[in-house]
Amino acid sequence: MKTTVLKGKHEEMGAKMVPFAGFYMPVQFEGVNAEHETVRNALGVFDVSHMGEIWVEGPQALDLVQWVSSNDASVLTDGKVQYSCFPNDQGGIVDDFLVYRFNAEKYLLVVNASNTLKDWEWLNRQNKKIGARLINSSDDIAQLAIQGPLAMKAMQKLTSTDIVNMPFFTFNVIRFAGVNDVILSTTGYTGSEGCEIYCRREDGLKIYDAVLEAGKDFGIKPIGLAARDTLRLEAGFCLYGNDIDETTSPIEAGLGWATKFTDHKDFVNKHYLLKQKTEGVSRRLAGFGLSGRAIPRKGYPILDQQGETIGRVTSGTMSPTFKKPIGMGYIKTPLNKAGTEVLIEIRGKAMDATVVKLPFYKKG
Repeated sequence: MKTTVLKGKHEEMGAKMVPFAGFYMPVQFEGVNAEHETVRNALGVFDVSHMGEIWVEGPQALDLVQWVSSNDASVLTDGKVQYSCFPNDQGGIVDDFLVYRFNAEKYLLVVNASNTLKDWEWLNRQNKKIGARLINSSDDIAQLAIQGPLAMKAMQKLTSTDIVNMPFFTFNVIRFAGVNDVILSTTGYTGSEGCEIYCRREDGLKIYDAVLEAGKDFGIKPIGLAARDTLRLEAGFCLYGNDIDETTSPIEAGLGWATKFTDHKDFVNKHYLLKQKTEGVSRRLAGFGLSGRAIPRKGYPILDQQGETIGRVTSGTMSPTFKKPIGMGYIKTPLNKAGTEVLIEIRGKAMDATVVKLPFYKKG
């Protein structure tokens, strides 16, 4: 079991620690509802040092990124970030990830913790005929996510660089909390404002303490994985292993906006995904809300009004913001349209639900 540099700090703060993606991680500190509301109303800090970071460098860097990515990284300029997927060659997704462009020959790919080794092996296989330079720095980097409407205002106290006015999905390499060469990006996985910070592992504890101190007057609290999950689900963000995996395509998952079919770009399994885009798919990932209090869980059947199975739940929770059960799942076309009445089978009982347009929550 791996640990992040903040393990001891989390335990001192009374976190409930659990195994997650091969790491020993804090699932909660104060409680999921309180932590969720802290992020929605003020700011919270997450330890996301378990995430993977892979550098792609050299004259062939963009060629490799373009080949493995569903999105079009050629539109990126220095300091921009892009969301994308690694399509596999069977119509599914190896992983979803972020691309950071530093310059024309240097990109950073931020991947999911549970997939870091798989992604590393996939990239090396795809790179055999391309020849970019790959560096796996996942064990050397600590990562924090500071999220919430007050996050950027509080973090501005720790740097002389103007971060409050940074556009969404951009990044700067700055001096932060007295530490040089910190990457700060206006990205996140909660649907709220905020940033993510990358630093050397050995600087992680110093920066974490500085973030907590800078955010003290704004009501900052440490946040665990449980609230991270409820926040991302309200925002309609996919969780790899639940909502997307090796068997679900980006088109089915509603990620067509991150799948670009341009003439100048080829990528893994482009022809198959283009066919799906053109001809349509038999199922799509959709959001739904339940009228009762029962919580939908991964794997629960989704039924039509006649009781026939039309899909499966991939994620579900009791929404702390809306005080009602919400979820996502793949539903047969055309019953995945907003407003459609469906049923969710929960412990043998069919519960009324309505398909809704994602996301459930939008900041502001």
